[in-house]
Amino acid sequence: MPALYVMIPAALLIVAIAVYIFFWAVDSGQYDDLEGPAHSILFDDQDPKHTAAVEDTTDKHDKAPPHA
Repeated sequence: MPALYVMIPAALLIVAIAVYIFFWAVDSGQYDDLEGPAHSILFDDQDPKHTAAVEDTTDKHDKAPPHA
């Protein structure tokens, strides 16, 4: 029974913190655009300065193992 005297206020404190974080997220605009990120994944924006993938594929072809 004495554990309840500690656990109930702790649970209420955790709920209060969760409610505060939820209202902070709503006020700061976290839920303003719910569909934008879902649609942005469909469009592949290529960075013209990004050449890591091109260099990676050319390195694999240049260092092919010799055939026996």
